[in-house]
Amino acid sequence: MGICSIRCPMYPTALQQPLFGRKTPEVIMKPRAGRPGRDDEININTQSGSQWDGLRHFGLMDHGVFYNDIHMDTMSGGVIPIADPKNIDPALARIGIQKWAEHGISGRGVLVDLVRYYATNPDGGPERQLPYDPWSTHPITVKEIETVAAHQGVKFRQGDILILRVGFIKKYHESTQNERDALVSRPEQFAGIEQSDEMKRFLWNNHFAAVASDQPALERWPTPEGTPHMHQTILGLWGMPIGG
Repeated sequence: MGICSIRCPMYPTALQQPLFGRKTPEVIMKPRAGRPGRDDEININTQSGSQWDGLRHFGLMDHGVFYNDIHMDTMSGGVIPIADPKNIDPALARIGIQKWAEHGISGRGVLVDLVRYYATNPDGGPERQLPYDPWSTHPITVKEIETVAAHQGVKFRQGDILILRVGFIKKYHESTQNERDALVSRPEQFAGIEQSDEMKRFLWNNHFAAVASDQPALERWPTPEGTPHMHQTILGLWGMPIGG
């Protein structure tokens, strides 16, 4: 057993330009007029790099509520000054991600590496490559996850943190600058876990503590028309952290 970091570095960021129209992290350098001094201000969208989705990130669309029936209209927005992080208005701190940070999340990480599996297994075809494009709307099925896990000798246990390697980051680093620019200029399309009752049962019945992926949205994107996002179930109903 050991500890290792699998996050993407903050700088240089994994993605030169964040997806879903999010701002690139920036530093504002503010010189002091007439004297050698300056202040720096740092602006960062917490979804622009590696992160855990908090319970206020995604709720139940048809009901307008977040996890634990917190109505969206009761959650403040805009710029909120915080002089003392330990003395925040309780209304602002409800179901906040700081609760996870205060207590911590510790568990056994289990990696299901689809990229390595297809590169070393006949299922990858004669060219030993992914049978799908990570930058396309491709569903990763329960059967596929279970097949790869069994091949790796992974047996799931209660409280595991499931980590899926789908291939998004690998393709990004292997792409040209023009291809990367095209990625952020078109509607987002990513391979990811399928939106299905079978996938929900798989995640629930294995009692995972959290689930994460190298893909920007975890689930295939966009969702099929008329199909609810898995984020609604995982975050809005279960309160299970999603990492990306």
